Amino acid sequence: MLRDKSMIEPNNICYSHGFNNEHESEALQGALPIGQFNPQKCAYGLYAEQFSTTAFTAPRHENRRTWMYRIRPSISMGDYSPIDKGLLRTAPLSGPPCPPNVMRWDAQPICETPTDFIDGLTTIAANGDANTHIGIAIHLYSANKGMENRYFCNADGELMVVPQQGELIARTELGLLKVKPGEIMVIPRGIKFQIDPIDEPIRGYVCENYGAPFTLPERGPVGANGLANQRDFEYPVAWFEDTEQASCLVTKFMGELYQAQLGHSPLDVVAWVGNSAPYKYDLSCFNVINTVSFDHPDPSIFTVLTSPSDTAGTANMDFVIFPPRWMVAENTFRPPWYHRNVMSEFMGLIHGVYDAKETGFEPGGMSLHNCMTPHGPEAEVFEKASNNQLTPQKYASTLAFMFESRYVIAPTEFALHTATRQKNYLGCWGNLKKHFDGKA
Repeated sequence: MLRDKSMIEPNNICYSHGFNNEHESEALQGALPIGQFNPQKCAYGLYAEQFSTTAFTAPRHENRRTWMYRIRPSISMGDYSPIDKGLLRTAPLSGPPCPPNVMRWDAQPICETPTDFIDGLTTIAANGDANTHIGIAIHLYSANKGMENRYFCNADGELMVVPQQGELIARTELGLLKVKPGEIMVIPRGIKFQIDPIDEPIRGYVCENYGAPFTLPERGPVGANGLANQRDFEYPVAWFEDTEQASCLVTKFMGELYQAQLGHSPLDVVAWVGNSAPYKYDLSCFNVINTVSFDHPDPSIFTVLTSPSDTAGTANMDFVIFPPRWMVAENTFRPPWYHRNVMSEFMGLIHGVYDAKETGFEPGGMSLHNCMTPHGPEAEVFEKASNNQLTPQKYASTLAFMFESRYVIAPTEFALHTATRQKNYLGCWGNLKKHFDGKA
C-alpha cells in the first residue's frame, strides 16, 4: 500500500461503499485485530486508538466511532500555540447585526499569491453556537498550492466540502479521497487531513456543521428507493505515511486556530474499523423525485444529507441540490414560486444556470435569503415562465445547491463589505409588473 505521497496516483485510489456502514480496512495484512478492538499488544507494534464523534451512549443507530491502529497515538506531539486565523470565523459571530435584506455575491477570485487550503478559508456566514454544538458556518476555500508539511484538524464541527473549480486530493487519517466539482466530501469532526490541488487551483464552498452529524433524510411515502442511496457513498481504504520529518498540525478549537509541532506525519493509521470516517458522494448519483402531474413540489425532495435538530422535520442543516432533471408539470408555474420561509437559505452554483435566476448568479457565486425574507424568480423569469408553452423540458448542464438551516444565517463583516457583494441584487425584481385587472 502506498505510503509516500509523491507516489500517489489519483486515478488508482480505491474506495469501499455504503453510507454509515461498519467499514474495515488494513494497509498491512494482519494489522487489524480480529475478535476484539483493544488487544494487549497490537500487530506490528501499533497503538490502538478509539475515535468517537458521538457520545459513547448515543443510541446504536446514531452512534459513530472508529478504532484506529496507528504508528503513534495522537497525543505524541508538542503543545499547541495560537496562530492568526485570517478571515476564518466561528459562531456566535460578534460582527454587525444581520439585516433582513436579500443578498448575493459574485464568485470570489482565485487567490494569486501562494495559498494553501487552510490559509484560503474565508467565512461568509454562520449561525448558532459552536460551543453548544448548534448551527453551522459557511466558508469559501481557494488554494493554489499544497499543504506540504501542514495538516488540519477541526474540533468545532464536521466539514462538508463542495468543490466548484478544480480537482483536489484529500489525505486523511483513514485514507485518500479524490474529489472533483459535482462531488462532495464530508470529513468528520476531529479527523486530521491535508487537501491539495491536483492539476489546477481549487475553489469551492465549505459547510462547517456544529450540530448532529450528517445523515440520510427519511424517504417517507417515497418508499425504499430514490434520492441518495447508501451504496453510492464512497469511503477511503487504509493508507498511511511513516515519515520522520518535522510537520505542523493546525487545529481549529472553539473558534481559534492553534498549531502544534510534530516530528512525524499524523496520517499514520495502518488499519481501522468503524463508521465515523471521511466519505465522498457523486451528486450525479442522486435519483431525483419530481412531479409528473402539476404544481412545483417543496425543495425538500432534493435533500441529499441532513443534520437533524431536536425538532422533528426542522433541520439544523439540510444539504439540498438542484441537479439536471426533467420538468413536465402541466398548467404549472415551473420555477420555484415566490415564498417566505421559516428556514434560512444559502445558495451556491457549481456550474450552469439556476432556473429561477438566469442573470447575475454565476458559478462560484452565492446568495442568502434569510428567515421570512421574501424571494423568488426574477422579473424576467416570471414573465417567461408564465407564458411558455408547457412541453416537457430537460434542465441540463446545471447544478446548484442550498445549505438550509432552521437558524438565521448571519453574514460576516467581510461578506457584508466585500467588493463581490452585489449591491443591486434587489434590482432583479424591480421590473415586476402589476397584472391585476379586477377581472376573473
